[in-house]
Formats: sequence, C-alpha cells, structure tokens
Amino acid sequence: MNFRRALAVLVFLFSILTCQTVFAQTNYSDIRVDELTDVQVRQLIQRAESVGYSDAQLEQMAAAQGMKAEEIAKLRTRVEKIRKSSPETSKTPNTQLNQNDESTGRSYVDSDSSINNRNLVNQNKAELKDAFGNLIPKIFGAELFKNNDIRFEPNLRMATPRGYIIGPDDQLLIDLTGDNEANYKLQVSPDGSIRLQYVGLIAVGGLSIEQATAKIRSAMGSTYPSLKSGRTNIAVNLGNIRSIKITLLGEVVKPGSYTLSSLSTVFNALNASGGPNENGSFRKIQVIRNNRVVSTIDVYNFLLKGMQSGNIRLQDQDVINIPVYEARVEMSGEVKRPALYEVLPTESLADVLQFAGGFSNKAYSAKIKVLQNTNKERQITDVNAGDFSDYKPKNGDKYVVETILDRFANRVEISGAVFRPGQFALEDGLTLKQLIAKADGLKEDAFLNRGYISRLNADNSLALLSFDVAKVLAGTQEDILLRREDKVTISSIFDLREEFSVDIKGEVREPGSFPYAQGMTLESLIQMAGGFKEGATPNRIEIARRVRNSDATSLSAKTADIITVNIPVDLRLRDSVITLQPFDVVSIRSAEGYEIQQQVRVEGEVLYPGFYTISRKDERISDVIKRAGGLTALSFADGASLKRPGADSAQDVRSRSTVDRQKEERLNLLNLDRLKADGATDSTDQDVQILGSDLVGIDLERILKKPHAKFDLILEGGDIIRVPKQLQTVKVTGEVLRPINVVYKPGKRMKGYINGAGGFTYNASKRGAYIQYANGSVDAVSHVLFFNFYPDVKPGAEIFVPKRAPRDKIGVQGWIGLGTALASMAAIIVSLYR
Repeated sequence: MNFRRALAVLVFLFSILTCQTVFAQTNYSDIRVDELTDVQVRQLIQRAESVGYSDAQLEQMAAAQGMKAEEIAKLRTRVEKIRKSSPETSKTPNTQLNQNDESTGRSYVDSDSSINNRNLVNQNKAELKDAFGNLIPKIFGAELFKNNDIRFEPNLRMATPRGYIIGPDDQLLIDLTGDNEANYKLQVSPDGSIRLQYVGLIAVGGLSIEQATAKIRSAMGSTYPSLKSGRTNIAVNLGNIRSIKITLLGEVVKPGSYTLSSLSTVFNALNASGGPNENGSFRKIQVIRNNRVVSTIDVYNFLLKGMQSGNIRLQDQDVINIPVYEARVEMSGEVKRPALYEVLPTESLADVLQFAGGFSNKAYSAKIKVLQNTNKERQITDVNAGDFSDYKPKNGDKYVVETILDRFANRVEISGAVFRPGQFALEDGLTLKQLIAKADGLKEDAFLNRGYISRLNADNSLALLSFDVAKVLAGTQEDILLRREDKVTISSIFDLREEFSVDIKGEVREPGSFPYAQGMTLESLIQMAGGFKEGATPNRIEIARRVRNSDATSLSAKTADIITVNIPVDLRLRDSVITLQPFDVVSIRSAEGYEIQQQVRVEGEVLYPGFYTISRKDERISDVIKRAGGLTALSFADGASLKRPGADSAQDVRSRSTVDRQKEERLNLLNLDRLKADGATDSTDQDVQILGSDLVGIDLERILKKPHAKFDLILEGGDIIRVPKQLQTVKVTGEVLRPINVVYKPGKRMKGYINGAGGFTYNASKRGAYIQYANGSVDAVSHVLFFNFYPDVKPGAEIFVPKRAPRDKIGVQGWIGLGTALASMAAIIVSLYR
C-alpha cells in the first residue's frame, strides 16, 4: 500500500513538472501538439479555466504567444476530444465559480441554495403563468447575460491598450529597434517593479502602458543614448495577461468573487455572474474602486442603442454593486416588446413606449389605459396621446395598449351578379345605383325582378330591404341611399333554379349525367357520351321525360312520358331532330341477337385443358369435355366438379390462375379451423358461411355415359370444370381426437374413418357430422328414431364433425318448472285411471 501511494505521488509530481515545462517555454512556435500527452493538455485546460478563460480565449492566448495556426487547430481538436471523454473537464468557468480551487489557493463565495433556486425560477419566468393562467411578463434585459449565444469576452489578440494599468504578474515585452537592437521579457514583481539589465529596478505598478513606456525610456536613456536622439525606438507591450479578482454584490444572480482576465470589462463580469436578478437594477449598476464610484452603467443604452457607455475596463479588487430597482412598470397589449421596464425619475410614458418598440400595427394609439397602485387600492386612468410626454410613470404602473375596433367606419358591400363584387368605400350620398356602377354594372344573367339589402338597425339587429333591380336602374323607382355596413345582393338567374341536366344510360361508351344546354339534340348527347358501343342499336331509343301536370287523383296517372325514336347510326345531321328537354333520361339498348363471347375453363385430367368459348346456347358439359379431348388415364370422374361463380365473375375467371383459386380455398379452410379452435357456438352455420362455395355437384361419369340428359347441365359463362387425378385418401377433420388423412378402402363406412382419426371428442356433435365429396356435393348423417345412418364414403371425400352447441345449465327456476310439469302429468295420469 505504501509503495502504491509513493508511486502515485511521483506520478503527480512528474505531471506538475511536465506541465510547468510546457508553460515555461518561451517560444510557443516550437510547440507540437501531437507531442503533448493528454495529461499536459488537460492541465492546460484547467489552468485556462482557473483564470477565467474559455476555449476561444485559450486559442487566442496561444496565437498571441506565437503558436502556428495548424497547431491551434490540432489543439482545438484535442481539447474537444478530452472534454467528450472526461465530462468533469467540460465545465465552463462560470459553473466552477462556486467551488474551492485548492491547487491555486483561490477561494470563491458559495451562493445560497435558495438564491440559486430563485434565480432558476427567474430564468424561466418568461414561460411561467400565474395562478389565473395569465402569462407572467418578462423583465426587459433579463436574458442578455443568460444567452449563451452572446459572449462578452475580451479579445486577447488585440494590441495592448495604451490606458492599460500594469499590475503584479504582468509580463512586459520591451523591444528596442534602430541603432540598438534588444528585447526583454520581464515579469512585474508583487511590489510593482521590473529589473532591467544594466538599468536596475523600475517601478511600473499602477502606471498605464503609455506612462510606463515613458518611464522606461527615461531610465534606459543613460544606457542607450540613442533613445534620446530618436535613433533608437522603444516599444512596451504585454506578454502574458494577468488575472484579476473582482467582487459582485447586491441584486445579482450569482454574487461572489470572480477571477477574470485583466482585460475584462464590466459586461464580462456581469456575463460571468448571470447579471441582475429579479430585483436588480439594469439602469444604475455601479463600479466601486478604492471606495468611490468610478462608473455607473445603464444597460438600456446597450440594449436599445448598442452603446456601451460606462463599460470600463476592470482593475484588481474592483467591486460591482447592483442596487435594487427604484421603479418598474409593465407595458402590455399591442406594443412590439411587451415586458417589465425599469424607469428613471426623469423619464416619461413616451420613453417607456419607446423602450417597448412603439405601437404594433393593430394598436389603438389614441390613448393608453394605466392601471395604477394607490396607498389603498388600484385605480385606472386614461392617458391621451398628447400627454404621453408629460405623464411620469410610477412604480407598479401597468400600461394596456388596446387593439383597434374590428369594424369599418365607411364600408358597403355588393355581391352576386355584378362584374366586380366586393367591398367599397361609403362616400357621402352614395346610392344603390351608384354602387352598382362602381361594381362595373350587372352581368347578363342578373335576376332583375328582385334584389335585397341587408342593413343593420340602430340596435345592430338585422333588417332586410327589397327592391326592383330593373326599375332602380331605369329610374322608375326611387334610388336608395346606402348606409354603413349595407350588403347589397343581386342574384343570378342560375342561382334561383335547379341545375339543368340530362342523363344517358345503356350502350354508350361514357354513360352518365351531362349539363343541359338549350337546343341540345339526342345525337349531340350521344356524341358527348362517346358514341355508341359496338353492340348498341340506334333503333328503339327511349327518352323518358318528366310529367309536370299529372292527375294526382288517378290510379293510372302517368309518371313519365316515353318517346321512342330511331336515329342514324353515324349521327349525321338531319332536318328533323329530337330536341331534348331538361332532366330527360335517354336509354340506349343492345342490338337484337348481339352476344358477347362467353368462356368456360376446363382443368385437370383432360387431354387439352384451358379456356373454351361457348359456341351454342345449349352447349353442355359433355360437349366441352369432348372438345377438350376427353379424360386421361389417371382421371377420377367421380371427383369431377363444376364451379359456377356466376356472370359477375366470368371475367375474373380469365385473369385468376388455378394456383390463386386453390390458395383461396385453403384460406377458407384455415379460417374454418380457426373458428373451430376458438369454440364457435354454432359451427354448422359458420361452416356453411365460410365453405359455402359455388360448387355444383355433378356426376361426370354418368354424364359421359349418357350425354345431353337432364343431369348433363347447360354451361354458363365463367363455369370451371375440374377433373382431378385418382384420389386415394379420405380427410377427417373437426371434433375428432386426431384430424388426419386416412387411406381410402372400398366398403369402409364413415364411422370407421372417424374411428381411424381417434374417434369423437367429448363435445362432438355426432348427429351433425357430414361428408363433402370431391365433386362438391354434400351428404349428412340421417336419423331414424335413435339410430344414425352414415352416408357412403368415396375417394377424396372430407368428413367433418362439428362441435356440439353448448347447453345452458338448468337453474333453480328450471328445476322448479320441471318438477311442476312432472307433478301435473302425474295428476293427469291418476285422474285418468280413476
């Protein structure tokens, strides 16, 4: 253990010596960042933080000491990498001000935790609401020193200011040029003096750079006579910049002692401390030096004008005092910057309005409401625009700038069948006829019999004033004098009637509804609908026309007039044409004897499977099988099936493959199995719903033996004839112990196959079992008295045993009813025997 401690001490001392070696180098241009260890870079970061330098200032210091630009870029990368890998080194100087630095001997005042909590609330105060849900106004300027994007950092790469006051630990660079060439790097001692070779001690503490330059020139005059003659020039600049300690007191966010660069100003210190708190003044920040106020800063000059008057450079042991504000007012409503503003006794309401950026574009600027605090209660006062410069704000005043009224003093409106509808200015003596003229007159479709004006009464209730449009324009009716907010409406004739249309249905390419036009003929409507289809006939076209004067009391009253017409198929122009009327319905029918080809599909074990077109209306199954070349040697005629999806699915038959249809059937079976696993209450009905297909049970073997018999069905479009291969198994599913495919054996009964699948389960419905044959036909178990007769089984069949419906348990009332019924029956039997 002692050896480990000794080793740790040696490593620590070696790190300090190495770091001191790095900082003791006089030629920073020779530093190679790649040769520095992480420990050395970390010590460099910590030293920069101890004097209040940020990363940017660290780079400026390195550049000022002669480090090359490429090495500075490498240093920046190394610093970022170390900060990411070591979170404790990523603290900024501002976050470390409340800690003790034992290595440098610097101590910082620890702020009270309650003050920190209060300041945290202040930082978020602009986003908080009070107990009534009202937004708490923010203090103007409070975010200036809390905004991370604004940094008041001194520029370390600028030329040394002539007014800079030299102090202990400053490094002076003295350069002689001319007849004498020499340069010196001298450290200012704690007593404020420097020791110059061949000259001796020179006291420069407390002097500005300009004063120190003159004193050093005078002291070196005896050693370098050419200084007096002007043949040798002397330049005094700063090398390393020392750190100073200042104190911030009063209403500050983080009061305490701060170590900053000697080039720092008051704004640098305020930025480091977070600035004034919620009670601090932004207008009278004091800099105290040697027990007297040397500068008073008004932050509003910077916020409003960008001027930093009073922002002097700080010196060691300066004190910045932020007093409590004297008067603060609130500006709210329609101003550009609503906030809390601090006012001075010499300022007026006009100044506060200027602080707020002036009125917004919706502000009522004639007067401002002032909510004042008296000794006992609150009062409200209106300040007119002419008195803004004379009104003196008082502490606690709240100024409310209201919005302008959402109304027009001189607006009238016209809408409808005019060329330029909209809003117009109400001039003195403006009449209805003049307003119509301003709107560029009436449109051709204007309804001239009546128009109306919506007018507001004195109590803002609505009144309606009607007028004759034609008479007002002709001057035969007295013109109407308009008032404010009048709304004139002149309707269109199309607004007052149902939209006219005609319909065409049947054998045209684009049937539908079309707008009616005067003079529209039957031929033009057919042309608008894309013309006839191939199978359409131009004969016996029906036009159904509305009946308007039908006898409502008659049982045989007409509901439509039917007009039957013939037209040329080429729609050529003729002298006599049929003119349509609004709401006519035109029906175009198919030509007599026109038929679209219908197809059936033959699948499975035939010589030529595929699609076959029905050539005759009475073509039957045997005819198509014959056209397909007959059955193959492996065909199973008893399992052949006919699937009839219907006329709506005839086209779908052509596009869907056999694999797709088989997938659909397997999906139906899976759905059925899922329902059975979920315990369906009425499995028989659900089986029919899910497996209820469009299969037609046929006996192909019988059909081929006796073609064109009644069981040889006539084919329809979309039919699918499927002839399977020889089937050798029987499938047993449903409520059996082991659903399985069983090998078919001639003569074996249905119950034997069920026993081959493990027999019935405890909740199987034995009476509901049924069998579905390969051709799609279904046969169920028949019941005579207490006996069950099972149907014959054929190859490829599927035996399904449904689930027994659950039985409700008999309750107390049920047993009582059953007992009552038995007692009544016994009483009847006894009475009969008597």
